[in-house]
Amino acid sequence: MTAVDRVSFQVPTGSVLGLLGPNGAGKTTTVRMMTTLTPPTSGTGRIAGHDIIKEPAAVRRSMGLTAQSATVDELLTGRENLRLIADLYGIDKQRTRSLADELLERFSLTDAADKVAKQYSGGMRRRLDLAASLVAAPPVLFLDEPTTGLDPRSRQELWEVLRGLVKEGTTLLLTTQYLEEADNLADNVIVIDKGRIIAEGTPLQLKDRSGAARLVVTLSRPEDIPQAHELLKGVIPELHLDEDVRQFSGPADLASINTLASLLADHEIEVDDLGLKRPSLDDVFLSLTGHRAEEAAK
Repeated sequence: MTAVDRVSFQVPTGSVLGLLGPNGAGKTTTVRMMTTLTPPTSGTGRIAGHDIIKEPAAVRRSMGLTAQSATVDELLTGRENLRLIADLYGIDKQRTRSLADELLERFSLTDAADKVAKQYSGGMRRRLDLAASLVAAPPVLFLDEPTTGLDPRSRQELWEVLRGLVKEGTTLLLTTQYLEEADNLADNVIVIDKGRIIAEGTPLQLKDRSGAARLVVTLSRPEDIPQAHELLKGVIPELHLDEDVRQFSGPADLASINTLASLLADHEIEVDDLGLKRPSLDDVFLSLTGHRAEEAAK
């Protein structure tokens, strides 16, 4: 079985590459090979100029890794976790103390610094995990689905931290199954499915590839759904209905807006929203694979 097949890419210094795909697509395997945790059966890679096969020790000194599951010791405090990692890197004691304090402050963990990590929330553990990966100030950082399992607020907070790292010149490779995450953070996106790259480009370029904008119609009253469905399917090809939010959508053009507005008004069907929206990365994934990302992840 081939987990990753002829995957090739470059990440410019100080940029963010988003590796996007569902569970089982090959994202984590790619990260494990690039971080020297799993040797590739063929091919190679370079991190900060170092060959991952010939110079694994140099590669490890040049990068940090935040894995899918938190790697902090839950029986140690946040401060103790960071000091332990600094000790393992051979950083002198005086610098270790100040470095731990700096990272705790940077990741808004100062108030919880002396609490054991098992008392931390999911978002706090993720921030501590990220802080730990930065102890040695690596120029390259790998983030394997860093926000999986976090609530929306914690996810947004972590995004802000990552944006700050990029502004300081850190190069990020981010794997994610969240289309919104790739759209918000990545300068370039690689879409991977079943171990192969199926598309790559900026988020905007990928959206443009998916074709027409989507017309979105949100009804005011759920009882209008059956009649609206009959009317809209004659205008919007490939009509999609999300009944929970009373929303129809499908590929269309600007001329369709006036047609639909008149049609709905003539039948006294009230709408909360009617307009064109740019394709999302989810639309890109659908156009490339024939299924949506959340369906592929199941």
